[in-house]
Amino acid sequence: MRQMKLGLFLAPAGHHMAAWRHPDAYPDGFSVKTYARFAQIAEHGLFDMLFVADVFSLTPNGKRSDNFRLEPLTLLSALAMVTERIGLVATATTSFNEPYHVARKFASLDHISGGRAGWNIVTSSSPREALNFGYDAHFEHAERYRRADEFTQVVRGLWDCLDDDAVKIDQQSGVFFDSGKLRLLNHSGTNFKVAGPLSLPRCPQGNPVLVQAGSSEDGKSLAAKYAEVIFTIQRDLAAAQIFYQDIKARVASFGRNPDHALVLPGVMPIVGKTRQEAQDRYYDLQSLIHREAGLATLGRHLGMDLSGVDIEGPLPDIDLTKLTQSRAIGIVETSRREKMSVRETWEKLVVSKGHRQLIGAATDVADSFQDWFENGGADGFNIMPPMLPNGLQDFVDLVVPELQKRGLFRKAYTGPMLRDHLGLPRPALLSH
Repeated sequence: MRQMKLGLFLAPAGHHMAAWRHPDAYPDGFSVKTYARFAQIAEHGLFDMLFVADVFSLTPNGKRSDNFRLEPLTLLSALAMVTERIGLVATATTSFNEPYHVARKFASLDHISGGRAGWNIVTSSSPREALNFGYDAHFEHAERYRRADEFTQVVRGLWDCLDDDAVKIDQQSGVFFDSGKLRLLNHSGTNFKVAGPLSLPRCPQGNPVLVQAGSSEDGKSLAAKYAEVIFTIQRDLAAAQIFYQDIKARVASFGRNPDHALVLPGVMPIVGKTRQEAQDRYYDLQSLIHREAGLATLGRHLGMDLSGVDIEGPLPDIDLTKLTQSRAIGIVETSRREKMSVRETWEKLVVSKGHRQLIGAATDVADSFQDWFENGGADGFNIMPPMLPNGLQDFVDLVVPELQKRGLFRKAYTGPMLRDHLGLPRPALLSH
């Protein structure tokens, strides 16, 4: 029986904009012990994977908690030592990295974790990132994705420079590895020139799992070509079904099996033992939103300065054709359609980073998950707890058992590697 996949999207304190202000939150995003607790709660809940995002810049707003973050590969290597099964996925941008570095780091994480690594391929959205790498401005949108395509090709090629059985470590004969089973990459393209090989044996999984997050046309094309897991922002089932059908068709057009490209929309569930308890938790968090933080965060998502706008009036006129981020387009479209004020827009949409919010008892959340899962809206969900650790613990204690009771989610891990959890095949070696 087909079962849904669950990822945990990690964030210091939680994903609600004001979570860090709540007395029960863990706002310290720099303690490995804090992250270890979150990872272990998720593993106890049998999550497929946990996911750490990354940005190479800081937004100078002292009212926000998500400015500061540990380097994700370093963090996940530490978490690999205190977990056994849960997958470990991190973002690494193709705009401000080199393919050899990314290939080596994720291959190392796969070896360290015993086959649990995944790479979330992004092109970076913040123009501030470019300023930290010697550029005056970010690459133009289409160029970013052309670079990402070639970057991903190179990384995959580096992962496949050695056969699975190339490393012998035969003390008797004195042969450490069979050089006849090693291939140079010798990639020479528009953006990169990389000889290879990678200085590691082939990964335990063959390759780390490839993940992609982005719903623009270029993003969907990149996902269809390479991604085995797709994170996406979808707020209603009808739109989710359209996205799901589109991405699966695109995957098939590249000669890939659509079942090997899993769609996981982000969801921020606020769960209680009763609906009223969930609503009370929601209003408690909403009361902590700082006006300046809400307005600044909305402006950042839309790429514009909103200082001085009437927060009780509608969003200013915005040309959707000039927005390249699917998150921003979705926020503007939803705000207009539902006739929201600027304040309502950040309270209802930006508070959860544009993702869907679910507020209710465990059966309410499970009902919605089942509806989307069984009716072509998702293969699972990327869970964004509103507050950590309580929001995650509530989900594991209340929602996971309800999904298991319905036969929708596993009752035990069946293999040691991330590919085992996700039902993904070990990739065949690429021919160079």
